[in-house]
Amino acid sequence: MNPTKPNAAFTDLEPLSEDKINHPAELILANKKLAQQIEDRGKRAAELAIANTELAFQNKEKEKRAAELVIANEELAFQNKEKEKRAAELVIANRELAFQNKEKEKRAAELLIANIELTYQNEEKEKRASELIIANKELAFQNKEKEKLAAELIDANKELAFQNKEKEKRAAELLIANIELTFQNKEKEQRAAELLLANTELAFQNKENEKHAAALLIANKELDSFTYISSHHLQEPLRKIQVFSNRILTDEHQNLSPKGQYYFKRTEFAAARLQTLLNDLLTYSRTNSTDKKFVDTNLNSVVQKALEDLEDDIAEKKAIIEVSDLGNATVIPLQFKQLLKNLICNSLKFSRPGFPPHIVIQNHIPFARSKAKNQSKNDYAHISISDNGIGFDPQFKDRIFELFQCLHTNSEYEGTGIGLAIVKKIIENHNGKITTKSEINKGATFDLYIPILGE
Repeated sequence: MNPTKPNAAFTDLEPLSEDKINHPAELILANKKLAQQIEDRGKRAAELAIANTELAFQNKEKEKRAAELVIANEELAFQNKEKEKRAAELVIANRELAFQNKEKEKRAAELLIANIELTYQNEEKEKRASELIIANKELAFQNKEKEKLAAELIDANKELAFQNKEKEKRAAELLIANIELTFQNKEKEQRAAELLLANTELAFQNKENEKHAAALLIANKELDSFTYISSHHLQEPLRKIQVFSNRILTDEHQNLSPKGQYYFKRTEFAAARLQTLLNDLLTYSRTNSTDKKFVDTNLNSVVQKALEDLEDDIAEKKAIIEVSDLGNATVIPLQFKQLLKNLICNSLKFSRPGFPPHIVIQNHIPFARSKAKNQSKNDYAHISISDNGIGFDPQFKDRIFELFQCLHTNSEYEGTGIGLAIVKKIIENHNGKITTKSEINKGATFDLYIPILGE
């Protein structure tokens, strides 16, 4: 309908003058035409109601689309892998929303046209005030309907504004997620760089270990050469010194002056000390060069053999030795016997004057249970050897295991300073550990920790 074109019914009425309307027949005709116009306006009102119904339906459709968009955005937040698919759906939804907005603009244009037409009709009503009382009532009703539509449109605009805010929130959340992802990627890059540095450092350490291993191999070869020299070239002249000194003291004793006899006795004593030192050095070197054959061994039998070797010293000192049930362990038998022998000999040597040595050898973790199926490869057996001797200052607890380290002079206690170094070396051959605790005149305790080897 063209809002600028006057209604045909009203056009027919325009030629009628006031004098003609006074006639009853013409008045009836005018009323019919007015009724026709009212009927036409009713049709337009019905069309407007249909348009409003369609607009309400479209608003519901928009709400459904908005709900679907909210669901799509929530799913986008939790499913990063489906981002591209959801983004495509969002583009389609936005296109559909744009299409619906265009449809709303068309409806608004149609509503504007209707308003223009209504304005024209209002102008006609003013001219025919007496005839349009009923029309004014209908117009008032239409105005109320417009107010309702306007209120609905405001609600729709509020809903659209709320949806826009929700979209902004989703966009902000997506931005935060991207920032977090960027930060995580940077963290991964840092970790990769640290790992690369660690691998470089490990490669460098491996090269250094190879160098140390090569140096150790050379040192072992030199030690083997020293062992051979000590066994043959040094031992033979030393034996001759001891033999000839003994013969002079025996055969030429009467021909020597007291001073000469004293010098020869000192020579014999020095030769004996040198013999002991060479033997200890040979023992220390053999702890590196001998084959490390581990055997399941009864430790009580090893202790018994060590005690038999020291039987005279034990009897001389009147020592009391207590040995608990040590069970079996996988050890290098000869080396472990040497270890026990050195520790027992150490306790006998450094006993307190006037007190018989009291030596206790005990096992703190039963070996018989160490082979359980659930036994860890990193478990250690613990054996302690304690005495009631003179002890030592705790500050020397590490120094005593160093080579040639003596806490006392030879005039106080004879020794070469190698015995405990041999003990530490044997423990290292067993991949174990030795610690000690002591106080002066309160004895000493040596704790041995030996790995339990699985079968």
